[in-house]
Amino acid sequence: MTTILIVDDHSDIRRLLSITLGRDFKILEAEDGAGALDAVRHHHPSAVLLDVMMPGGMDGLQVLDAIKADPATQGILVAMITARGQSADHDEARKRGADAYFIKPFSPLQVVAWVRSHLK
Repeated sequence: MTTILIVDDHSDIRRLLSITLGRDFKILEAEDGAGALDAVRHHHPSAVLLDVMMPGGMDGLQVLDAIKADPATQGILVAMITARGQSADHDEARKRGADAYFIKPFSPLQVVAWVRSHLK
């Protein structure tokens, strides 16, 4: 079964995405950047749904940079899911390698449609 990693410091967002995607995909969760990178390195998910603003020493853009810089993980699809809705934020994430950008509040159905279309 295809694995998706959901990274968000808000458990309700992780739960919403997990419930929405859990019927079709194996779901892993992390609540911060360090946990996200640990899960990426150990489980090698096919996609990561990644919040930008998280507590701790590493935000989502730094996690994105680390995923895309490592030849072993650079092929993993990364969708940013964030409250940062300015076009400059979107452009920066795309420049750093994000494959998609969803602004909170987001439609879980849009995220599911994106995941399904990219992981066929």
